[in-house]
Parts: sequence; structure tokens; C-alpha cells
Amino acid sequence: MSFLSFLQSMRNLSLDYFETIVLADACICCTAIDLDENVIYVASENRSSDGEVIVEIYRVDKNAAEAAPELFVMLTAASSGSGTQLISLRVVQDNRSLVAIMRNGDIAMASLDDQMPVMEVEGGVDDGLLAAVWSPDDSLLTLITGANKLILMTPTFDVISEKPLETTEFGQDAPINVGWGSKQTQFHGSLGKAAAQVSTSNVLVGCSPDEDSLPRISWRGDGAHFVVSSVTTSEALSRRVLRVYDHQAVLQSTSESVPGLEHTLSWRPSGNLIASTQRFGFEGGGAGRDGRHDLVFFERNGLRHGDFELRPDHGLVPAPDERFNLKWGYRVKEISWSSDSSVLAIWIERDHASDLVQLWTTGNYHWYLKQEIAPPSDSKFTSMEWHPESALQLILCTSSRIFLRTYAWEIINSLSRPPLDSGSVAVSDGSNIFLTPFRTQNVPPPMSSMQLTLLTEPRDKSQIPRSAARVPVHACFSSYSDVLGVLWEDGSVEVYDLRTRLGPGTGKVMEPIRIGLCSINDTNIRCRQIMILASTGSADSHSFTMLILGSLSESDVVVVTKFNGDRITETGTVTMPSRNGRLVRSSNAGIWETRSGELFRVNIDNQNTTPFGRFSNYCSISQHVTLYTTDICVGLTGSGKLLLCGQDTPCRTLATNATSFAVASGYLIYTTGTHEAIFAALEALPTLLVADNDNNMKDIPSDWEKRRIERGSRIVVCVPSSMSLVLQMPRGNLETINPRPLVLEVVRQDINAGEYRKAFFSCRKHRIDLNFLVRHNETSFVEGLGSFVEQVYEVEHLNLFLTSLGQGLQPLPPATIASIGDALRENLEKKDFKTYINTILTAHVVKTPPDHESALSLLLRLKGEEPSLVEDAVKYIIFLVDADKLFDTALGMYDFSLVLLVAQYSQKDPREYLPFLRELRAIDDKNYQKYRIDDHLKRYEKALSNLAQAGMSDVLAIYGDWLFERREFRQAAAVFVEAKRPQKAMVAYEKALEWQELFDLALRHPEFISEEDVQDMAYRVSEDLVSKKRFAEGARVILDYTPEIRTAVIMLVRGNEISEALRITTLKREPKLVEEVIHPGALENKARIDEDLTEMKEQLRKQLSRIRELRVKKVEEPDEFYGVEDTALHNVDVMTDVSMAPTAFTRYTVAPSTAASRLSKRSSRSKRKMERKIGSGRKGTIDEEEYLLRSVGKLVGRFSVIRSEAKKLLPHILKFTSHHREEGSALQRELSEFEAELGAAVEEIWAISTDSMGFDSQTFITPSLPLQDSWAARMGEVEKQRKINPVERIIKPQMDGDGKDWKMKLLELN
Repeated sequence: MSFLSFLQSMRNLSLDYFETIVLADACICCTAIDLDENVIYVASENRSSDGEVIVEIYRVDKNAAEAAPELFVMLTAASSGSGTQLISLRVVQDNRSLVAIMRNGDIAMASLDDQMPVMEVEGGVDDGLLAAVWSPDDSLLTLITGANKLILMTPTFDVISEKPLETTEFGQDAPINVGWGSKQTQFHGSLGKAAAQVSTSNVLVGCSPDEDSLPRISWRGDGAHFVVSSVTTSEALSRRVLRVYDHQAVLQSTSESVPGLEHTLSWRPSGNLIASTQRFGFEGGGAGRDGRHDLVFFERNGLRHGDFELRPDHGLVPAPDERFNLKWGYRVKEISWSSDSSVLAIWIERDHASDLVQLWTTGNYHWYLKQEIAPPSDSKFTSMEWHPESALQLILCTSSRIFLRTYAWEIINSLSRPPLDSGSVAVSDGSNIFLTPFRTQNVPPPMSSMQLTLLTEPRDKSQIPRSAARVPVHACFSSYSDVLGVLWEDGSVEVYDLRTRLGPGTGKVMEPIRIGLCSINDTNIRCRQIMILASTGSADSHSFTMLILGSLSESDVVVVTKFNGDRITETGTVTMPSRNGRLVRSSNAGIWETRSGELFRVNIDNQNTTPFGRFSNYCSISQHVTLYTTDICVGLTGSGKLLLCGQDTPCRTLATNATSFAVASGYLIYTTGTHEAIFAALEALPTLLVADNDNNMKDIPSDWEKRRIERGSRIVVCVPSSMSLVLQMPRGNLETINPRPLVLEVVRQDINAGEYRKAFFSCRKHRIDLNFLVRHNETSFVEGLGSFVEQVYEVEHLNLFLTSLGQGLQPLPPATIASIGDALRENLEKKDFKTYINTILTAHVVKTPPDHESALSLLLRLKGEEPSLVEDAVKYIIFLVDADKLFDTALGMYDFSLVLLVAQYSQKDPREYLPFLRELRAIDDKNYQKYRIDDHLKRYEKALSNLAQAGMSDVLAIYGDWLFERREFRQAAAVFVEAKRPQKAMVAYEKALEWQELFDLALRHPEFISEEDVQDMAYRVSEDLVSKKRFAEGARVILDYTPEIRTAVIMLVRGNEISEALRITTLKREPKLVEEVIHPGALENKARIDEDLTEMKEQLRKQLSRIRELRVKKVEEPDEFYGVEDTALHNVDVMTDVSMAPTAFTRYTVAPSTAASRLSKRSSRSKRKMERKIGSGRKGTIDEEEYLLRSVGKLVGRFSVIRSEAKKLLPHILKFTSHHREEGSALQRELSEFEAELGAAVEEIWAISTDSMGFDSQTFITPSLPLQDSWAARMGEVEKQRKINPVERIIKPQMDGDGKDWKMKLLELN
């Protein structure tokens, strides 16, 4: 189904425009439309005395004030058989011509632009023609000849294709059948395999007895395919076959055999369905009851795709006592789709009665009979055609009249106001009306709450002729009562009291009864709209005024009728200024709109009209709204413009993409093509119609409340009492939403009426901030707080209310929250303290800032008075407030029992708080205890106040703790000594490795530390000293405070203190340690020096080689190596991101291989990164040489350290064993060689002059712009330094130092 068809399931077709054009003494057979000129060409066909056919074509100009027919051209042709001879009349826009195709085969054409047009025969078909149809774009002409040939032509009548219509081929889209699901593959039980071989082809397929045997052609809307329906006689019974062709007349598919398929044919313009009709109950017909008549659908591949049954009992079948020519008394002559594929028109020809045209629509897979059209005076229709552009305009012809009927979509819903608003919607379907009160039920279409059957009693034939249509033309709800009025086009009216149940309950939702029936006096009036107004001065719901809009030949008339509860009486007729206007929906006034948008007020009492206002365009859907100070009208045009006008005020366009609208609850609600529902306050709309002093109109507000809706949704009805807006989705289903503005309007009404409970639950249900109960009228709410508590008495609801005061989009001010919380708390404490304990606690904690102390004090009070309630109360307040905050608050109250109470129920880990609480309880001084608590809670002012009440030593101890936490151990130790805290002082001295002060303090306080503890402390301190490479100090600690001589000697040897180690072994009488410890240790020290020498040699040789390479490159390629750059570029934020050649800027940061880079905005982070790169010495950068020179300088310093170590080692290694002497000799030799090599390298590096390198500082001097920030200044200074030779910037390292006398001459003698 199409997108639009689903939306039609809740809408009705209402007659919007009606016009009759009379062509006297004519026999109209067909029409053609000139879309460019808005002209209708009407063909009248007559026979002369000699049997020739005379075709007169009249021109009807729709642009003229009086659309009078004028003879345009005449055509004479030979007759070919009976029936209409003109089978096609078409306006071809490309060549501005009118083409007439005759049954005898003649194709005639007349130019539309000629002053005296002549219909000339362009060609012909000898065999005659049975059917001729143009493609939708007039690019192709399809013909079927009398010899059953299919011909496809161009607009110039050149033949594209000619082939026989009869063929046994299926077409190019023939399906592949593998037998799945066929009778031969099924299981037949006891019948055996023989049952599978029984033929199923004995079903007779024939034509309908009402068949006219003529072929039909129908094109798809896009002109890509067309379908031909023809009768084939190749079988025992003739039958109808559908064949689908492409635009080259190539057969695509053939329909399946359908018994009783009839001649009607129409391809839906959207392309998904091909429509035809099927008869049942005769030989060769469909298997079904006699008289059944279906409208069937096919797909392009020829397969069936759904159907629905026509309703022959709906006034189609003549009375049984009448004889008729047709088998069933009627037949379907033609069917046709509207240009937008939304409406299917069915032309029905009846015996002994006038023809009927039925308009069907579909929604949610149900077909609705929306309208029924009957010609006047038992006449017959001669043609039926939809306008190709105006989607819902239907052109019908009788022999002497042309009827132009335009329809519009309309939702018939109730405008009743609270508390009687039922939200009812009426959907017409033939003589039935489907009713659903959406306040009580939301029933999705095609179902409904109630199906109201009209015309349940037979009428007097003299009053309502049998030729009249049985489908109502319009219906309307009363705005003040539960009444429905139904109108027929002939002026008949039925009024029903629906008796809708508004609230919940059992039984039927509706029990309608008919309370009135009448017909208007003037039978010449063609009625099309009804509206029910409330009668002024009457409280009876069955007393009202009805306005019936109809048309006469010259103007519209409004028939005024009144219903007093017993009968309907016609009181007068008001003539309108023009024809084809429309009544604007209203509850208390009659407003009539012209086709140009002018509005007139219908004065019922005076029976005249007065101007009201004007829409800028005609609005098929409009509504009148009465406000306190003025009246306004809102209208929606067919193009989506939502218009607003007032009495004697200009028109304003509120939106240009509106799709539907409704007026309810003080709002104009409309949906847009951007999938939003917009709510505009009605009271603000009149201000948009008033110009200021400069004659400028106020802008349309952009802050109207909006709500996103599903794509393509449209408003069905708004129910103010239930705060609901019913929308129909594109797929056909209904959704009920509760928009915030509608909810707030009802909540306001409830608050003003003192219905706090109803208002509270409305806000809670629809997720409205509960603080709205206060914000609406704070003073009134505070005064009625007692009533609020009486109505909303549940504890959980009161708690929810309190916690919502500071939440939402518009939270209340803290002062307001506090005042309401205190007032509510006092009210509840007086009412029932035990029951509302949780609410009272909530009132404390919702304040800003939360009053946690008062809430905890309440718990202490409760613990003493009602111990059984404490546990639940504590758990509740922990649920409201973070447990850690409550713990800290209780701790700040210096009440350890309260702290334990909170901690116990907050599921805190006891290991987290019990040690801290024990520590606090162990403090005897209460002031110091409070200080510790306040310091922990970061309440420093109170902490200092409590600390001032404690002793000075405690203050110093606290200060020492603070220094210790900051790892200032030496300072902390001094403070602890001053505070007479020796134990803490010793810990601080040990951390600071102040071992002399540590052991002095330890030995002066033997009461705190034993001798064993002193030894343990000595071991710890010595290990820490050794880790800091303070070997001599570590050995001294071991020697002085432990008996471990061996450990001390090991430490001295590791530190290369061989002399001291030998002295200790002699002093302590431990000669064995010389061979066990000192000798191996000396060799280990020598090996470590060898490793360092090897590493330094490799480094020196690599760096010297690289320096030589760079200096050669300087001389050979100075431009590439140095580059020139303006330092002001360092401060440029944005540079082009086009790849560029390497510059000095890239030379400083990246290697030449990646010099082509992209630069973008330089952030502060990238600036810092660039500064860090300066001097990094990365290979290929200009800073590499400077980095290498500095590295060589560091290498000289490192060699000096190694040489000093060797100086201390060589005298002793000489005195030990011969192996030691050999190792010592080798060490001295290697040191001497590296010393010479290092000295030569230093002289080579620092001996090269500036001239020898080709360095000319003048070459690189560039004018620099003023530096704009510190980073640019630093980069500019770096640039200046780079202009200086690195050899000149870096001081030459000295090799001599204190190393002149480090060698042992005895080793040189060896």
C-alpha cells in the first residue's frame, strides 16, 4: 500500500467543490484536459441521417468567469458498428494539438493555437480500432485494432511495434517452477500416488455475462509499462487475460487464469496494483455465492494480490419485482484511480435506475466506501475521468452535463469541551459510520468502538428518490453535547444521541439512538456540509442549531434548522455571496469561506452575511476560535500553509510546512513536515495580527514548545480531559501521547481548584517536575499546604515531592525549598512524628546546603524515644545522602556513638574507620581530639581554635607530622626534638640519613631503644648509606655500632677505600680479611675500570668520526646544512599545509629525509615540545655538532673520575701478588693510551678555526621582527646562538686537572 493510503483510514472524503456545465442538445461522450491553459475540451457525438458520425468538440475555459462551452472544432467520420465512435480524445502538449481517434480507424488532429482550427485526418487503420490510450507523458500511443493487433506509435504516429495480441507466450518475466507446493509433490494418504496424477485443470474459466468483449489498455503512472485486458477465444470458454508490456511493447508477463474476470481495468499510478473486477456464481465464474462481486488486484508479474467485495445490497440491485436486462441488475462499467493513487472510482451502470460512481479508499488493509455520486433525474453517465494534476478532482459527464467535483480529506472529530469531551472520531464506510471515543478507548482502524448503521428505516420514495446516493456526504459532532449529525447530498439529515460513556466501567462504550430525521424543503439544493451549533440560552443538550451548506446554480446557501429535542424545523435560508465556499468549523458561530479565502459571518437571526476577515489562500480545513477579547480563524491550505486571521485584521502565515492542526486546551497544536508537534498559546495569537507604530508585524515566536513525533504523523483528535493527543502514523497505527502543554493546562486547573492529589499524580504519571505544584502559585500552595498533606498523605509520595523541589529544568530557589521543607516538616511533626519520620528527615536534607546535623540529631532523639524505628530511619537517610558525607557529619559532631551508628548501616569496611576511631579515642586531651577531627574534615578554622586550647608541645608535634608527610625529614627531626618526641625524631633522622644525630639521640635515650635495637638500626642505616654510594660512612656505622668487622671491610673495598680497609684489618687484628676480601675486591675494582674504559673508547671514536663528517659537509654544502630563516616565523600560528622544500625551520627539528612536512596551527604544547627538541642532538639536525662537542666534554670529566679511582687503586695493587701487579701494569698502560687518545681528539676538535670551516656569520644575519612573546624571544636567542661556531660557544675541556701524578713508576719499570 502507498504511504498516503494508510493515513486515510481515519479521514473522510468531503465534497469541496461542485460545478455543473450544461451543454444543451448534446450527446457528450468524452473529455480532454489542456493542463497548460486550464481548458476542458468536451466531445459530443451525433449521427447524421446518412449514418455518418458528427463529432462536435467544445472548449470550456476554466479561467473565465463564466465557464460557458464554445464550439471549437467539428469532425465527420464513417460509423463502425454500434456504440461510441470516438474512443480517444487527447491534448498533446508537446505540439499543442488535439488528437481524436475514431473507432473506424481514423486519427485526426487539430492545432490548439490556430484561430480557425480544422480537424484533419493524419492517418488511419484499415481494420478499425477497438481501444486507444496515450501514455501519461504523451510520448507513446497504444492502439488495438479490429484484427486484434497491438500497435505502439510515437506522437507523430510512427509505428514502433506491431504484433498480434493473442500469444501463447508468458513473457520475459516467466517464473521458474520447480514443482514445490504443487499437487504432485503433496502427500495423499490412503489415496496413494494415483491421486497425485489426477488433473486439476477441469476448473472452467470464462467471462462474465455482463462482458462487453472490448479490450482495455491502462498505463502505469511512470509510463514504463502498460497492461492490456482482452478476451481470448482459444479455449472452450472465452475468458479475460491480462498481459503486461514494457514501453517498447515487449511482453513481460501474463496473468494467471481468473474465472469470471471482467472487462474493467486500471493500473494504479503508483505502480503496485492493477485493478479489475470478478464475478462469481455462474459457469466459468469464480467459485462463490451467486451475486458476489469482487474488485481484484494483480501485480505486474500477473499474480493476484488481494481483493475486496463490492456491496450489491447497497442500493445497486433493483427490486425483485422489477425486470432488468443485466443478469444481476447492474454491472461495473469502468474503474479509474486518482492521479495520487489514493482513491479508486467505480462507475456502476444500473437497470431502471441512474448510474452510480463510488469512491473507495483503503487504509490498514480495509477498503472504505467514502462517497457515492448519482446523476440527476435517473440519467446515465457517459464518461468518468480524474484530473491528471488536481489529485481529487473528478470529471463526470452525462449526455448534456459536465460535473466537476473536487474532494478534500477531512477528519471528523469532536470539538466538545471538558468535562464532556469524548474525543470521538467518525469514519464513514458506505452507509456505516465507525465511531471511536478516544477518551475512553484507543481502537486502531479499521476496527472501532461502535459501528453505526444509517438508514435503518425505509424512507418515502417520494421524499428521497431512488436515484439518490445512499452514502452520506458529510457528518459533524456537536461541540456542546454528545450528538452526531449526518447529511446526505439530497438534503436528508439524521441526528443521533451517541450516549458515550466517558469514564471507566462495564457495558457498551456507546449506545447511540436516532433522535431526529428530516429533509430540507428545497430539493434543488445540492448539500455538502453540516455543522451543529449550540443554541444560546438553552441548557438542554438536545437543543441546538444546525447549519447545512449547499449550492444552487448561482450561489451557496446555508439552510438554518433548529432541533428542540422532539423535531427538526427549518427556520430560514441565508444566501452566500458566491458558490463553492465552505463553512469554517466552529462551536458557536457560523463562518463561511469563499474560494478566494474571504470570510463572512453568517447572521442566523438576520439571515444575512457580514465580512469577518480574509485568508490569503483558500483553506479546505479551517476552524473558528473564540477568545476572551476577540475571535480568530485558523486555516490549513492544500500546500501546507497554516494561516491565521482575525476580524478585520490581515492574515499571517504561521507555518509553511504544516500537515495537520487542532485547537484544544488553550493551544493551537499543529504538526509539520519536519516531524514536530508545535504548541502555540491561543491567547498570544491575536498579538501576531497587530502592527506596531511602524506598521511592522510581530515576528512569529521561535520559543513555542515543540515535541518530536514520528515521521509523517498527523493529528487525529485532541482530548483535553485526558491530556492526550492522538496521532496516526504513516503505517496506519494510532499512537496516543500526552504532550507537556496539555498536561500542564490540566494540572493548572486542578491546582486552582485545590485538587492537589489529582495534580500530583498527573505530574508524576507524565514526568512533570513536581516543583510545578509550587511554581504555579507559591503563595497559594503554602497557604494550602495542610490540604496538600491531607490529600497526598503517602510517605513515599511526600518524600518524592520534597526531593523533586530542587530538581528539573526549573529548580526552586534554595530559600523557597527551605521554607516549604520547614513548613511541611512542622506540619508532619504535629500530625504524626513516628509515621512521617522519613519525610521529616527528607525535609532536612533537601535544603541547600543540606542540614545533615539536624537530621542526625533527629536520629539521636529517635534513638532515645523510639529505638525500634532507628534502623529504618538510618537506612533511609543513608539512601538519601552519601554515606561518607553522613559519616563525616557525625564525626564533626564529636559523637562517636552516632559515627558508629552511621558506619554500621552504611556497609563501610570496619578496617577503614575503626583504626582511626581508636586513635581518636586514645587521645586524652579533648581539645586535641577535636582538633584531629576538624583537621581530618578540613575544617581548619575550628581546628586552629581547638588547637589553641591544647599545649604547645602538641602543636609542635603536629607541625613535625606535617613536615614528615611532606618528606622534609631533617626539618621534621629538629621539630620533634624541640617538641620532646625523641622516638619520632629518631625515625625522621633515619629517613634523612643523618646518622651522627641519630645515634647520638638514641644513646642519650636508652629508655626508648635497647642495644639490640641500636644494632638493627645500624644495619639499616649502613644499607641505606651504601645504596647512596656513601661506602666509608656505611663502614663507619658498622664499625662503631656493630661487631661486624668483615662487613665494614667489604663496604670499604666496594668504595675503593683500600687504604682504610687495610688499616682496619691491622687495627682489629684480622689479617685473614686481606686475602679473603681485599685482594679479590681490588681485582673487581680494576675490572670495573676496564669496562668503563672500553665504553669510553667506543663513544669517543664514534663521536669524533661524526664530527669530522659534519665539518666536511659544512664546507661542501653550507646552504643545505645551515639554511636561512626569519625568526619572526617562530610566532606564526597558521601556515599553509602545502608541502614545501626544507627550510632552516625544518632543519632544526627533523632529519633531511623527512624535511618536507605540513605545518598547522602551533599550540602551546607544540611550542614546549619544540623547545625541548633544541639541543637534543638528533642526527641530521643543526644542533648535532653542538651536542657532540658537549658529549666529548662530559667524556673528559668522566675520564678524570676514572683516573682518580685508578690513582687510589694502583699503589695497593702494586703491593699485592704478582698477578695483581700484572693487572695493575695493564690498567696503567690502558689508561695512559686512552689519555693520549682523548687529548689528541680534544685538540683536534677545538683547534679548527672558523675560517677553515668556511663559516661566515654575516651570511646568516637576517633582519628580525619584534618578538611578540617570551617563547618567541627564547627562540630568537637560540637562533642568535646558532650563528656562533659551536667550538667558540663551548669551552675546551682541560685534560690535566689533578691527574699529573697518578701513575706508579714501579709499574712502568715492569
